[in-house]
Amino acid sequence: MDIEFLARFQFGMTTVFHFFFVPMSIGMAFAVAVMETMYVVKKDKIYKDMAKFWGNIFLIGFAVGVVTGIIQEFQFGMNWSEYSRFMGDIFGAPLAVEALLAFFMESTFIGLWMFGWDKFNEKLHLLFIWLVSIGTALSALWILAANSFMQNPVAYSINEATNRAELTSFVGLLKNHQLWVEYPHVLFGAIVTGGFVIAGSSAWKMLKNKDMEFFKKSMNIGLIIGLVGSILTIGAGHQQMIAVANDQPMKFAAMEGIYEDTSSPAPWNIIASIDTKDKETKWEISVPYLLTILGGEDKYIGMDQANKELHDEYDAKFGSEMDYYLPVKTLFWGFRFMAGFGSLMALMAIVGLYLLHKNKIQSMKWMLWLFVAGISFPFISNTFGWLVTELGRSPWTVYGLFTIADSVSPSVTATSLLISNIVYFLLFSVLGYVMFVFCKRAVKKGPYYVDPSEAKKDGIDPFAKGVL
Repeated sequence: MDIEFLARFQFGMTTVFHFFFVPMSIGMAFAVAVMETMYVVKKDKIYKDMAKFWGNIFLIGFAVGVVTGIIQEFQFGMNWSEYSRFMGDIFGAPLAVEALLAFFMESTFIGLWMFGWDKFNEKLHLLFIWLVSIGTALSALWILAANSFMQNPVAYSINEATNRAELTSFVGLLKNHQLWVEYPHVLFGAIVTGGFVIAGSSAWKMLKNKDMEFFKKSMNIGLIIGLVGSILTIGAGHQQMIAVANDQPMKFAAMEGIYEDTSSPAPWNIIASIDTKDKETKWEISVPYLLTILGGEDKYIGMDQANKELHDEYDAKFGSEMDYYLPVKTLFWGFRFMAGFGSLMALMAIVGLYLLHKNKIQSMKWMLWLFVAGISFPFISNTFGWLVTELGRSPWTVYGLFTIADSVSPSVTATSLLISNIVYFLLFSVLGYVMFVFCKRAVKKGPYYVDPSEAKKDGIDPFAKGVL
C-alpha cells in the first residue's frame, strides 16, 4: 500500500478522533462555569447540583481528550519527521506555550475545582472553574496559531543551509489574520457542542421521566448556550469563508463546486453534480446573487483558473507535474454538511426553548428523541469543518512552502504504518466505547444518585423513593 496514503489516513484518524473531545471539553467547561455562576448569583442549590453533575461529564471527556492528544503528537514523530524538522521552530513555540501555560492552568485548577467544593468559599471555587474554561480556550488558541501558519505562513524566514522555516516574530505569528477567523469559529463551535451535549442528555432523561425539574432547567441552559453559540459560529464561519476566498482560492472554488469563473453577481450552489474526471459541474441548483451577498465579491474564480495561477506561481519551485485540484466532492458536500447541521442546531435551539417556555416539550417524545440524536450534530459539523480545512490545503502541509509528499518520514514503511493504523483504530474504538459507557452511566444515575455503600454508612435507606 502507498506510504503517503497510510500516513495521511493515520493523521486524519487521530485528528478527527481527538477533535471529538476538544470542543466537548471547551464547551462543557464553559457550560459548567455558567451553571456555577448562576448558583453563586441566585443561591439556588439546583444550579450547584447542575455544575457538579455536568462537571462529571466534562471530566470524562477531558481525560479521554488528553490521551488522544498524546497519541496525535506521538504520530507526528513517527510518520511526519520531515515535516517536524521543517516546521519545528514554528510549531514548537506555540505548542510549548500551550503545554506550559494553558494545559498547566487547566490541570491545576481542575484539581482544585474537583476536590475543593467544601474547602473554599463559593466565589473562589467559582474562579477555579472559570480558569479551567479559560485554560481550555487558550489551549485551542495556541494549537490554532500553529495550524493557521500552515494555512497562511507569516513571520518566518527559510534557512537555506538547513531548509527549515524559522520564526522571526512570535507576535507576528499571533497577528496572522487566518488565526483570528479560525479561532472564533472553532471556539464558538465548541460552545455549541457543550450546549447540545447537555440538551440532548437532558432530553434522554426527560423521556424516562427522571428528575424532571433538574433536567428541564439543564436543557434550558444547554439550549440557550447552544443558540448563542450557533449564531456566533455562523458569523465567524462567514468571516472565515471570506478569508479562504482571498488566501486559498482553489479551496474556496472546490467548496463551491465551481470549475469555471462565476458570473457576476455570483450565485450560490445548493447542490451540484460534479464530474471530477472531466473536471466540470454537470448541473447545479443555485440561488442567484447569494454567493456575492455572502462573500462580498461580484465574481469568483473557478478551479481551472485557480489551477493555472498556482502553476504560474509555484512551478519554478515544485515543478509543473504538481496536481493542485482538490477532492472536490468531499469539500463541496463537507462544507454543506457543516453549514447545514450548524443551521439546523440553531433552529432546533429556538424551537426547543419555545416548547420549554410553553411547558410542552415533555409531552412531545419525538422532539425529545430528536434532541437525543442532536447530541451527534455538533460532532458531525465539527468533523466536516476540519476535513474541509485540512483537505483544502493539499498538496501542501504548509501552504506554498512544503508539500505533503516531502513531509513523510523517510524511514517509515508501509508495514509499520499498516500495523500502527490497526493498533490506533482498535485503541480509539476501546477509548470511544469506554467514554460512551462512562458518560451513559453517569447520566443514567442522575444528579441525586447515592451509592448504596455510602447510603448505608450515612444511615440512608438506599431503596427509598428518590434515592436511586
